[in-house]
Amino acid sequence: MTGPTLTAEQQSAYDRDGYFTVRKLFDDEEIALMRQAIETDPGLRASLYDRKDKSGMSTRMALWNHPGDSVYGLAARSHRVADRMEQMLGGEVYHYHSKLTAKEPEVGGAWEWHQDYGYWYHNGCVFPLMASVMVALDHSTRENGCLQVVKGSHLCGRIEHGVLPGEQVGADPTRVDEILKRLPVEYAEMEPGDGLFFHSNVLHRSDQNRSPNRRWTVLMCYNAARNNPYLEHHHPQYTPLSKVADAEVRQAGVRLSGGADAFRSASANPPELKKRLA
Repeated sequence: MTGPTLTAEQQSAYDRDGYFTVRKLFDDEEIALMRQAIETDPGLRASLYDRKDKSGMSTRMALWNHPGDSVYGLAARSHRVADRMEQMLGGEVYHYHSKLTAKEPEVGGAWEWHQDYGYWYHNGCVFPLMASVMVALDHSTRENGCLQVVKGSHLCGRIEHGVLPGEQVGADPTRVDEILKRLPVEYAEMEPGDGLFFHSNVLHRSDQNRSPNRRWTVLMCYNAARNNPYLEHHHPQYTPLSKVADAEVRQAGVRLSGGADAFRSASANPPELKKRLA
């Protein structure tokens, strides 16, 4: 690890709460480049798909497994991200996947309570040695449906997941209700360029975007190299991560992906996640 490592305060927050925020993880110039690339990349736009909430409102999404050499791929490979992930997860990491979540003004859908490891467990990942960073491309506020996180919920362990009303897969509502009686919820409001780093067992959700302002974020997800999945599935098994210097993000300019082949279409949930929860 040669890039910035966690401060004592960040390490304490990660251990205690399951998450921490780095303000201006990417500066204004860098986030403007990333935003322009994501907005104009024809390969990404061709791969967009919708995920509806129980009222029928949608979040638009795009997903890619390998970071590549686009400006936003270089951001995922940068030392400032990858080195922090390695300290969080206690060793070498690789890029599990990234995705755009785009809540459009006034019509962006909600997300129900879930844990990322609630899904990734079924992909053959034995341990929850996995984490993500959500990078805000726009102002992310309560009004436009920012992420909500339950403090300390990563210590609850993996919760059973299944199909909820609508088409989303989420955590067992009965267990979630009991957790919410015991643990507080925080609204993770962010400015463009801020990054929220969080454990794969942190419960999180978001409200619909009823505001006139869009809310776009990029999620970069990582797995510990020693947690290589034993199943072949729609996300990669261990693939060495080629890190780049932080300066390469700005130097790349508005560099796009290699085309539509770099992205995945929406994948079906495995049978274990198709059961309906009460």
